[in-house]
Amino acid sequence: MTRFVSYTWQGQAGWGVERDGGVVDLFARHRQTYPTLREVITAGALQRLAEESLRCSPDFCITEMAYAIPVPAPEKIICVGVNFPDRNAEYKDGQEAPPHMSLFIRFARSFVGHDQPLTRPPETPQLDYEGEIAVVIGKGGRRIPEAQALAHIAGLTLCNEGTLRDWVRHAKFNVTQGKNWDGSGAMGPWLVPFTDPAQIMDVGLTTRVNGVLRQQDSTGRMLFPVARQIAYISTFTTLVPGDIIVTGTPTGAGARFDPPVWLVPGDVVEVQADGIGTLRNGVVDE
Repeated sequence: MTRFVSYTWQGQAGWGVERDGGVVDLFARHRQTYPTLREVITAGALQRLAEESLRCSPDFCITEMAYAIPVPAPEKIICVGVNFPDRNAEYKDGQEAPPHMSLFIRFARSFVGHDQPLTRPPETPQLDYEGEIAVVIGKGGRRIPEAQALAHIAGLTLCNEGTLRDWVRHAKFNVTQGKNWDGSGAMGPWLVPFTDPAQIMDVGLTTRVNGVLRQQDSTGRMLFPVARQIAYISTFTTLVPGDIIVTGTPTGAGARFDPPVWLVPGDVVEVQADGIGTLRNGVVDE
């Protein structure tokens, strides 16, 4: 499994391939052509550079760097809500499955990288977790047919779609303000190139808090599979390389406990998916 990473090392933002406890610094070799992974994705160069990395030795140890979100400054981060049957059942409205998916937007600034702490703001203690798989668009398009949608994916990563629960209920028809606090969520640790539909069709997804299992489900149970997400979203907006679709979280978030269990400083959240990896983040107060 090839693991593309974005990082900060010796004060410089860069990208490369993580292997054997180190990083092949492809940024140093291609900085003029590909300043970030977003340009690599746009050029369709992931596979070629993955092969190049196999001919190189790691340039520095992962302990010397800080992880960043895999794709810096994506044009769009679009999140799918209520996308598993048990999540839908939490909304006691008698509707087995909605005819269309719920969507909202997040800003890149609201995410940190792997092993970076989530930030709990002073305005509310209700910081919650949501483990998800995120797909990164490689080939853009508008009105992409569902049958062709998976061919538009460049890679996969993980997301902890951290949410300030009381702030998502400040208004009647939106959740934007509860979903976009600076550093409230995480993405990473790396970008795994997408080469086979099996990577997303029936993949196990779990979230643990302090080692205790909180969320567990499989992408095969999604109400709106990834191909349908891409087709639907591209109907109303043009998808471009580097765009990220966060595909939905299973039941088991802290808000669903009685009483609710919010994240507090010192907690560690781990989001894991088969074939993608584990995204780990602590929690600190702002």
